[in-house]
Amino acid sequence: MSKPATMRAMLLQQADGEFISTDLPMPVPQAGQVLVRIHASSINPLDTKIRAGQAGHARQPLPAVLGIDLAGVVEALGEGVTCFAVGDAVYGMAGGVGGVQGTAAHYAAVDADLLAHKPANLSMREAAAMPLVAITAWEGLVDRARVQAGHKVLVHGGAGGVGHVVVQIARAFGAQVFATGSATDREVIEALGATFIDYRTSTVADYVNAHTDGEGFDIIYDTVGGATLDASFAAVRAYTGHVVSALGWGEHKLAPLSFRGATYSGVFTLMPLLTGRQRALHGRILAEAAKLAEAGKLRVRLDTRRFSLEDIGAAHALFTAGQAQGKLVLDVG
Repeated sequence: MSKPATMRAMLLQQADGEFISTDLPMPVPQAGQVLVRIHASSINPLDTKIRAGQAGHARQPLPAVLGIDLAGVVEALGEGVTCFAVGDAVYGMAGGVGGVQGTAAHYAAVDADLLAHKPANLSMREAAAMPLVAITAWEGLVDRARVQAGHKVLVHGGAGGVGHVVVQIARAFGAQVFATGSATDREVIEALGATFIDYRTSTVADYVNAHTDGEGFDIIYDTVGGATLDASFAAVRAYTGHVVSALGWGEHKLAPLSFRGATYSGVFTLMPLLTGRQRALHGRILAEAAKLAEAGKLRVRLDTRRFSLEDIGAAHALFTAGQAQGKLVLDVG
């Protein structure tokens, strides 16, 4: 059966505009790409920032189809692709930045290096929620900080999208995990197996003394930025400690970190999508995340509310209102 000449996608014409259901030409996979029939696409904070015109670093000119993450099935192979076959279930952080079509559509032509086989025990919805947060967590915690069994790891924002994945990966590697949050986050953080720290009632000195005997944490993963990153520099273990931040975009004084002889890494997950460099790293990380998911050690919190592709505007509104209880996912199929 021949494929249709067009597909349905949700097009954003201008910043703060409405999403318009539009028929676009069917993507054709080029060399090194696969055509994916998208079954599910998740909403990330970056999507809402692009829509609001507040994400120049994403380099996504409008009009555009937004959406970064997907899960779906391979429909066709471009020249040279041997790592996937037609019919394979895949997931990945596939587009929506750098002028590339996003995943709020029925199909996408995706660089095969950006994809991995979907975890067999996850639904399409669950898999679509994972790529960006898993890649961000893994890149900082494993590739940069080299987490090991026995490390004491502090996660700032442990109930958040990236934070709750960092907690799970750290525990999967055998680390002892602590996580900051507000009182309302306690149940989520403790259910993940981390020790809860209320950042509103505990000072840096309080939790460093209580949980590390004043020595500091081996690894600190900051998902909050600003003053929280500054606090991380004062809470890391001297000489051997490492601070990672996914939001280290402001101006910070490095003296507290330098005086402890510790080290720092920044994580910018969009780099391979924007530059074309190291794209295979994303696929490799997602393959490792799939192993953890299949071992029952990694899940992404999902909001139970369901949205169709055409409901993307409602999903964005729910997210920007701060009412999402986990990742919001569009059922595209």
